Amino acid sequence: MPEPHRNVLVIMTDEQQASALSCAGHPLVRTPNLDRLAARGVRFENAYTPSPICVPARAAFATGRYVHQCGYWDNALAYDGALPSWGHVLQNAGIAPVSIGKLHYRNGSDDTGFVRQIEPLHILDGVGQVWGSVRDPLPARPAPPGMIGGIGAGESKYNRYDSRVATETVAALHATDQSKPWALFASFVAPHFPLIVPQRYLDMYPPEDMPLPALRPGPGYQPHPWLARMSAYHDPDADFASDDERRLAVACYYALCSFVDDQIGRILDALDASGQAGRTTVIFTSDHGETLGERGRWGKSVLYGESTRIPMILAGPGIAKGACNVTPVSLLDVTPTITDALGLPPDPAWVGTSLLTVMRHQDPARQVFSEYHAVASDCGGFMLADARWKYHEYPDYPPELFDLESDPRECRNLAADPAHADVREQFRAALHRICDPVATDRAAKDRQNALVMTFGGVEEALQVGPKGASPAPS
Repeated sequence: MPEPHRNVLVIMTDEQQASALSCAGHPLVRTPNLDRLAARGVRFENAYTPSPICVPARAAFATGRYVHQCGYWDNALAYDGALPSWGHVLQNAGIAPVSIGKLHYRNGSDDTGFVRQIEPLHILDGVGQVWGSVRDPLPARPAPPGMIGGIGAGESKYNRYDSRVATETVAALHATDQSKPWALFASFVAPHFPLIVPQRYLDMYPPEDMPLPALRPGPGYQPHPWLARMSAYHDPDADFASDDERRLAVACYYALCSFVDDQIGRILDALDASGQAGRTTVIFTSDHGETLGERGRWGKSVLYGESTRIPMILAGPGIAKGACNVTPVSLLDVTPTITDALGLPPDPAWVGTSLLTVMRHQDPARQVFSEYHAVASDCGGFMLADARWKYHEYPDYPPELFDLESDPRECRNLAADPAHADVREQFRAALHRICDPVATDRAAKDRQNALVMTFGGVEEALQVGPKGASPAPS
């Protein structure tokens, strides 16, 4: 008899910290549905985004390439199908992938690899945050506040949108043609700001019990100059009137993690009820992390772990149950995992390795790469990490090196320490084999400068695009 066909279900949240899962040991966050997914699969403890901001991370995931290879640099330069995606590879093999929820591509009419987009969310008007492309030079005057949006109990358009995404995914699972393989991509907005969440979830996290960010600029912590320049231009911490409001923001973020966990639970229940769980590979992840006030930052956009690390769970047929793997992995490894789970070869241009291969061994020395060329950065930021060491390079600023074993919060920069010069140079050389930071920074700025000019120049471009999150479809 022929081997039963396999299916793939990819579930993605937006802006979820790698640690914001109870199965990852978080002392406060409760995610029972992701916990049960992890109990029947592998959780990767050292997973990273290819870029700590939405549009570039999602374009890299779609194309399987680093941001500097695919050229979708920021939140105004979104994936448009010009390079083939994993969806195109599946279609060429006769499999019809469907997306449900947030894509953050240019628009819904470009051929980006899905035969159908259900409830898609794309960059606003196909234009996005053009003001964030003004980086050469970064404006001297600060950007206006207002990134975070609302905070507190309620029901936002995003909450209603995520509920619809879950409902549509449940319907799609029950309607799948079980005689042939299928691929679904279900993508939520939560726990992305605005930090508004139904009261029953906020009740799980009393604001007065929430910790304040541990690393705050002041006598005990001096930000790296790249970060200080970023905050001088764009300071989301200024959106908060008090520490009580910051505690409320933390509570709402954790509550949104539980809210989206419930939506994911609906999907996992439907997969079980459809009778297809035994032959479906499920991949859960997020596009990037969330700084949550650390270092005076909210959102993403920095190279530190709170922003670049992401959750990653792999479950399904042939996958060990309740396992943890310390091998560093990337969102770019998910791309070939999708094709591998369906018995298809990867696109030769993809830089990742299937998690179905990675999971077989523990390889703490494996290195993963991330980069940032977007909002509020006056030069690019480049990161290379293994399970112990993490290296940051900036063309216009000193590098950073962290020993994650003794300094998991990345507080002590060892880059200038002679005792760690060999490690620094090893990581620098490995990073430069991936790209030339100076040339890459120039390429990003040249493309962004050209975009700015199409809107009439700097002053005009600074007025184009949302200051916060892309609006949810009505």
